[in-house]
Amino acid sequence: MNKSDSIVIIPTYNEKENIEKIIRAVFGLEKCFHILVIDDGSPDGTASIVKGLMNGEFADRLFIVERSGKLGLGTAYIAGFKWALERDYEYIFEMDADFSHDPNDLPRLYAACAEEGYDVAIGSRYISGVNVVNWPIGRVLMSYFASKYVRLVTGFKVHDTTAGFKCYKRRVLKTIELDKIRFKGYAFQIEMKYTAYKIGFKIKEVPVIFVNRREGTSKMSGGIFGEAFFGVMRLRMDGWTRKYPKIVE
Repeated sequence: MNKSDSIVIIPTYNEKENIEKIIRAVFGLEKCFHILVIDDGSPDGTASIVKGLMNGEFADRLFIVERSGKLGLGTAYIAGFKWALERDYEYIFEMDADFSHDPNDLPRLYAACAEEGYDVAIGSRYISGVNVVNWPIGRVLMSYFASKYVRLVTGFKVHDTTAGFKCYKRRVLKTIELDKIRFKGYAFQIEMKYTAYKIGFKIKEVPVIFVNRREGTSKMSGGIFGEAFFGVMRLRMDGWTRKYPKIVE
């Protein structure tokens, strides 16, 4: 049995080109991580690839939750968080399946929480300049200034507020009232960070290089950015009046 204190949650929809490669890359690291795939009914057979690996060489460290359709990134992660909290994992990660997040950075995020004492570690594209490779310039500018906008509206000091590469300590996800997280797209990433910040958790940005996917199709849409734009205003207004939970140890 390969026991681990860490689970990497990977949401998927039509990632057959990438899923086995990313699983093998994570399992090839020196530190032992487990992986939970949340698949939203991929018609391309992504789930079948995962289950084949589960029933073979990775039976004790690879897991899958299959959902009936595209229910949103945020709800996928919430489902994964709840699954992980029902087990004994102390460190719970978010990571994309398409290699835009480098698996080799997982130990650095882990170290920020497990060794340096932070509660949340964010793989940040913007803490040390703009570290994005192969994105169209319009996409880079939109993402970069979206984070600037969040900082301006909320007063939240994180540079990469929409980052989806993160490590949470267990107590963060136990404290945040997951059923009250309202957003599904990029605003979900902002809301989770902002809520952790308002509760009082210690957050560290770890510089990473984000590389645009080489295989498969992007799931980005204008509606996702629209949700984030208006969602930030709602978060700020809620922050004035909402009573945030006390930290659960």
